[in-house]
Amino acid sequence: MVVLATKLYVEGDARERSLDSLRSLVGNEIGELDVTFELGVRHDDFPSVTIEGEDATVARNVLREEFGEIVPDLESGETYVGTLESWDDDGFVLDAGQAVRIPTDELGLGPGSATQIRERYGLVQHVPLQFVYGGDGEDGESEPSRLADAERDRLYEWTRGDGRLNVNSATRAEVRATLNRAGHAQDYVTVERLGLLEQSVVCTESTDPPGLLASVGEYLPAELRCVVP
Repeated sequence: MVVLATKLYVEGDARERSLDSLRSLVGNEIGELDVTFELGVRHDDFPSVTIEGEDATVARNVLREEFGEIVPDLESGETYVGTLESWDDDGFVLDAGQAVRIPTDELGLGPGSATQIRERYGLVQHVPLQFVYGGDGEDGESEPSRLADAERDRLYEWTRGDGRLNVNSATRAEVRATLNRAGHAQDYVTVERLGLLEQSVVCTESTDPPGLLASVGEYLPAELRCVVP
């Protein structure tokens, strides 16, 4: 079984649609392999995938690579994925099956408080982020956890592009349909999937991200945050 590092925190019909979306995503990733799979959702909203078949080991590795994995024990110095659960001026708290606090100084994303950094990079709640777990170092002293270098590089790249609108509580298909219905089909390049319910709308050079937010916000019952280059 693989517990995916993305959350399913919506309820009702939205939950069923999200499960269907996840089932399709998993099928796209491992459908060519000789396996069968079954989806479940843990009490903490992390989805689990039980896989059986000749290619089960390969399939598990594919899903770990694509989504990240929630594991029962974290090892010092290893890289994991957690979802952004809360924040304050002193840091982020990620949910990686357990709460992992990343102090502001360990975010590595420039000056300002963690709250200001979250706004600058348009980080919506529950977005998956890679981190390096601190824990106890070789000298027995407790080490702080930090954002992974690859995660820092990815977020820096967001600020060097043409702008983004980040969204939570909606699937990629739902975000694309909303943009198109609202008349913005020509105002974005693509919708990147950050997690199952966290998406990033990559704007065109001529699109103003705050203006796009103002236009589509009423149609999306979600948290929206802009990345302005």
